[in-house]
Amino acid sequence: MNTVFLANAPAAGGNNFMMLGLFVVLIAITYFGMIRPQKKQQQKRMEMMNQLKKGDRVVLVDGLHAKIDSINDKDKTVVVDADGIYLTFSRMAVRQIVPSTPASAEPAKPAEAQVQATEASQPTKPVEAEKAAENDEVNK
Repeated sequence: MNTVFLANAPAAGGNNFMMLGLFVVLIAITYFGMIRPQKKQQQKRMEMMNQLKKGDRVVLVDGLHAKIDSINDKDKTVVVDADGIYLTFSRMAVRQIVPSTPASAEPAKPAEAQVQATEASQPTKPVEAEKAAENDEVNK
């Protein structure tokens, strides 16, 4: 019996190195697949929190759209104005800063005006004339 164990002894040593290598690979995959992206996302969020200023339009974690009225760095809170209602939240309650639209932007055209503009730009009479000519030939 002892000879069987002695014959398999070198293979067991190689197996331990293989197991150790797989363990290192597993740790590397975990780090680069989960931990590192989470740290980057957290760092980006902290930069966003530090860039908050009065007048920014924000969306809070509960979906509330509001404008920042004041920021208290000591308590790490923000006071937001939601259509005349002033609420105090933790700075971490801000999910995203909504980019402001430029005031000089042209207002969007109504859908009907766009449809009429596209219809006016397309020639319809030649197509109708061709259809009428085809109908005349079929009727003969």
